[in-house]
Amino acid sequence: MAEVRVIEIHESITAANDLAADMIREQLKEQGTLFLNVMSGPGSGKTTTLSAVINALKGEFRIGEMDVDIESSIDAGKVADATGVETLQIHNGGLCHIDADMVSRALLEYDTEGLDLLILENIGNLVCPAEFDTGAHKRIMLLSVPEGDDKPLKYPLMFSTSDVVLINKIDTMDYFDFSMEKVRERILSLNPKAKIFPISAKTGEGLPEVLDWIRGEIAALKN
Repeated sequence: MAEVRVIEIHESITAANDLAADMIREQLKEQGTLFLNVMSGPGSGKTTTLSAVINALKGEFRIGEMDVDIESSIDAGKVADATGVETLQIHNGGLCHIDADMVSRALLEYDTEGLDLLILENIGNLVCPAEFDTGAHKRIMLLSVPEGDDKPLKYPLMFSTSDVVLINKIDTMDYFDFSMEKVRERILSLNPKAKIFPISAKTGEGLPEVLDWIRGEIAALKN
C-alpha cells in the first residue's frame, strides 16, 4: 500500500484577507465612518432598498456608496441617479466575490474622509460574498419574499455571518407561499443574534426601523 502523508496546516487560508479587513475597519473607525457590507442574491431589491435608505438619511449624514459587479455600472448609476451621492463602481474581474484587498484598492480611489456612512453593495450571490471579510463593521443581507423562506436552509453561511437580515418585498406576501414565522425560526437557529427587519423598499413599510438601527450604529462608532 502506498504511503499516505498528512500535513497539518494551522493557519487560515484567509488570514491575509482577515488582516487587511481588520486594517480597513480600524482606519474607517478612526475617521468615524461606519462601513456596511450589503449582500443578497440577484433580484432581491438591493439597489432599490439602498437608494431608499440613502435618500432617507442623506439629510442627516454624509454618505458614500460603492457598487460591485462583474461587468457594467448599471447599479452604481441607478444609485447615483436616485440619490445624488457619490458612487464608485468596482469591477471584480469576473469573480463571484470581493475581498478586503479589492476594497483597499477601491478606497485609494474614493475619498472617504468626512463620511459618516459608507455602503458597499456587494455582488448578487448568496455563496461567495459570505466567505470573505471586506472590512465592513456590519454585514447586512437581503432576502426577498419571492425567493422563498427556505433560503436559510440552503445558504446557511450567509445567514449565520450576517448581523442584519432584511426581508424585502413583504408587499408581495399574498402572492407567494412564504412563512415569516418559518424564516425567522430558520435564521435565528443559525444566528441567534441576527436582527431581522421585514420591509418593503417599494412602499417604505419597515424602513423606519432599519434607519433607526443605522443611526444607532453610526452613533456607537463615533462614541
